[in-house]
Amino acid sequence: MAIPKVMGIETEYGITVPGLTEFNPVLGSSMLINAYVAHTSRRVRWDYEEESPLRDARGFEHAREPAGPSEEDLGLANAILTNGARYYVDHAHPEYSTPECLCPRELVAHDKAGERILARSIERASELLPSGRRMLVYKNNTDGKGASYGCHENYLVDRETPFARLAGEVLPFFVSRQVFCGAGSLGGPVAGEFGPYQISQRADFFEAEVGLETTLKRPIVNTRDEPHADPEKYRRFHVIIGDANMSEVAILLKVGTTALTLMMIEDDAITGDFALESPVQALRRISHDPSCGATVSLRSGRAVRAVDIQWGYFEMAEKYLMRHEAPEWAGEVMARWEHVLGALETDPMSLDRELDWVAKWTLLSSYRDRDGLRWTDPKLQMMDLQYHDVREGRGLASVLARNGKLERLVPEDDVRDAVDRPPRSTRAYFRGRCLAQFPGEIAAASWDSVIFDVGGDTLRRVPMMEPLRGTEAHVKPVLDECRTAADLIGRLQG
Repeated sequence: MAIPKVMGIETEYGITVPGLTEFNPVLGSSMLINAYVAHTSRRVRWDYEEESPLRDARGFEHAREPAGPSEEDLGLANAILTNGARYYVDHAHPEYSTPECLCPRELVAHDKAGERILARSIERASELLPSGRRMLVYKNNTDGKGASYGCHENYLVDRETPFARLAGEVLPFFVSRQVFCGAGSLGGPVAGEFGPYQISQRADFFEAEVGLETTLKRPIVNTRDEPHADPEKYRRFHVIIGDANMSEVAILLKVGTTALTLMMIEDDAITGDFALESPVQALRRISHDPSCGATVSLRSGRAVRAVDIQWGYFEMAEKYLMRHEAPEWAGEVMARWEHVLGALETDPMSLDRELDWVAKWTLLSSYRDRDGLRWTDPKLQMMDLQYHDVREGRGLASVLARNGKLERLVPEDDVRDAVDRPPRSTRAYFRGRCLAQFPGEIAAASWDSVIFDVGGDTLRRVPMMEPLRGTEAHVKPVLDECRTAADLIGRLQG
């Protein structure tokens, strides 16, 4: 029986200060994060002790590079927020990692909360910039100069599911799902045969089918084996192939359909054969065809469209959910999946209120036709970027949403609540509540533990290796009764 799909999204944001030729994105990212958390009473450090990013799901651990200065030594910002999220500098980007969520709609709210947090960070950091300068932040995946940065998803899967089967059966799904979760891109590093616009910002940057890398020779299926949970029970499936979405519908579909597919794989319910002859080439060919009519070759010799592959996974999911207990959120995801696939098959452009790549294409095309612009015109390139601006009322996606032209799924009040409050149904609740309630008594924290400083000679670590414990139902009564962290430690040990 498939385990519940605890899930999260990590987003690296693009950052720049126009007109500042010596802008350092690493320092700028730290400035953003430090400005946001400056109002907290105490900085809680991230606990790196149990991290192992070089452990490979194929059964080995890669050699580590010679030790250099740690992120802490370099002074890079690394904050843990009261909503259970992590907000830190990763490479040269501010990264927001959502707290662990148990359903797609909840994850939509916390992913959109990240945009609000970045927007607030910009406001607070603007006071630290030279007069007349402004910092801009984009939720996208490429700088337009040949570099890409990531939006990664994470799903807990059963450790007993063989990784080779997991990778093989999910790979065709990943290659084809971009038709509904691509963010749209004007141009790209690889020339396309269909035209200047493509469905996905990330597709051209992938070069391998399976591997550990995330920045070079990126693989469609990533093998990092770092569960941040009980390693005997769980594997964290780290998904690096996917665009950062502004559309709430696209986010819901991206994580919901992936969660269902992983459940099917765990229960050995993938009955169709969609093994691709050349997955990397298929990934690019699909991305470069906004008509969604291009075909790719399967190992069986069949030529199919991305939509055909997705219909195959959808039909398997229908049969699977008839035989297995369905999560509460499955009905919404299945209904939306069916609707979107039907529209992609008949008229992709009818999804301009639901999918990022269609919304952006429609917007760019209308301006191009109105003003007689070439696709290479800088005005269109700027609009392509402006779609992803996180500032409310300034980013084109947010303007479309405000005007009812990009569908909202989560009320804005719920998004703003997710800025400060953690999900109720995972261990993120305990982490977030403790940070809000005992900020001066927490020395460090990570995904799987909170370390308290309650006086005495030693720090007190509270492990959280089970992501489905530490929920509101489990710990709210205890937290409500505790005035200090020492009270809490006493109750937990009692």
